[in-house]
Amino acid sequence: MSDRASDRPPPTGGQGRAPRSPGLHIALRGFCLGAFFDLGLELEGGADIPIALEEHAGPNRPTLYEYRPLVGSFIEQRAGRIALREDAREALAALKDEPAAGIFASAHADERVGEDEALRRTILIPLLVRTAEVCGGFDWDDGAFDRAYLELERSLYGDRRSYAALAPLVGLTAGGTTELGRGVRVRAAATNELTASWPDAGRLLPRDWGREFDRTLVLELEAELGSQACRVPDAPGEFGRTVSALRLATPGAIAAGPVVFERLDWRPYGVRPMPATAAQVPPGQATRLDVFRAPLVVELQTRLAEAPDDLLEALDRWELALFHGGAHRSDELREALETLLGCDEGPWAAAMRAAVLLGETAREREDLLISLRALLDGDGPGARAEDAVRRALVETLLEGSREQLVAALDEALLGLRPRRQVSTSARVLAAG
Repeated sequence: MSDRASDRPPPTGGQGRAPRSPGLHIALRGFCLGAFFDLGLELEGGADIPIALEEHAGPNRPTLYEYRPLVGSFIEQRAGRIALREDAREALAALKDEPAAGIFASAHADERVGEDEALRRTILIPLLVRTAEVCGGFDWDDGAFDRAYLELERSLYGDRRSYAALAPLVGLTAGGTTELGRGVRVRAAATNELTASWPDAGRLLPRDWGREFDRTLVLELEAELGSQACRVPDAPGEFGRTVSALRLATPGAIAAGPVVFERLDWRPYGVRPMPATAAQVPPGQATRLDVFRAPLVVELQTRLAEAPDDLLEALDRWELALFHGGAHRSDELREALETLLGCDEGPWAAAMRAAVLLGETAREREDLLISLRALLDGDGPGARAEDAVRRALVETLLEGSREQLVAALDEALLGLRPRRQVSTSARVLAAG
């Protein structure tokens, strides 16, 4: 195979359509052809493409296995060396001359990599992998490259771009696809959905993913982007809010991640870490998301996106308490309650307001206050006090204005107005 066969005129491709950018086509073809030549020589020298034993598992069905050559992994392991080739540098120069590639150049920005590395990860290496997979190895086929290249052109020059992000979900079951607002939904994961686009996804999935009944769902975020968009949505941030809303509304031992898989026009775009608190699985039992609690999650997500910093600090404290025990857990819950309803007047004011907020009767308010006093005195959180902090967070978020809520609670404590009624359907659901 000649390493310079890329000098031929650009063909029309497998679909009878000339490349929109002949210069880009020639540069990318030269890169892929040169990489094929390089990797083919390595195989002739005794290297082997690794083989994966892929497991097809699911609840209540037998486990099947399939051998699959990991062409993508073979290429990824050599990506650094391939990037040093002259044809790789020429391909990067051609890409940087294309304004439409700007959104790809900004990929992996959170990892603080340069424009060249971002373009390698999102365009050059995926194009090479796609061509090799269609070829079934490193025996060059012009038609295979042209099909892969035309797929790239449709993404670069289309009027709209389709963005999607996926994250494995742990600790939750659902009867079907459930919309959670802000473009986020919970749905069942399709077989091999993640490993098909990300060959190494298996090592990034939660333990027992696909085997346990509460580890078969994904969080999905979809968005349509304009052709001039230079940034993709903050999927890890959106998913982090979703996990917080699910924990508040259900409650359950819910987590997502540990990473978020991103696609742009159905091409792998990036793999980003999930926020640490959302990715960690708290102790406890799995729970179910039903059609009654889903609207509460939607409302909480919206309120969390607009919440002030001090309210978010109270939420952070409460979520951190989920992962601790003993005195540390009590301290986090006490801090959460004080930040939420103390308003510079201390934890005792917060406990009194929470009791009035959540208790339906005088006896319930008394019992709540006793439980919260035990929490404040360091006697341990207790299940009732823990749940009271969670419900107080839900109620405060749903209220919208914490200042007005606190003023109303203080007036109720002084007998200036009747106690607030909180027994709406959302509050009943939040009470478990």
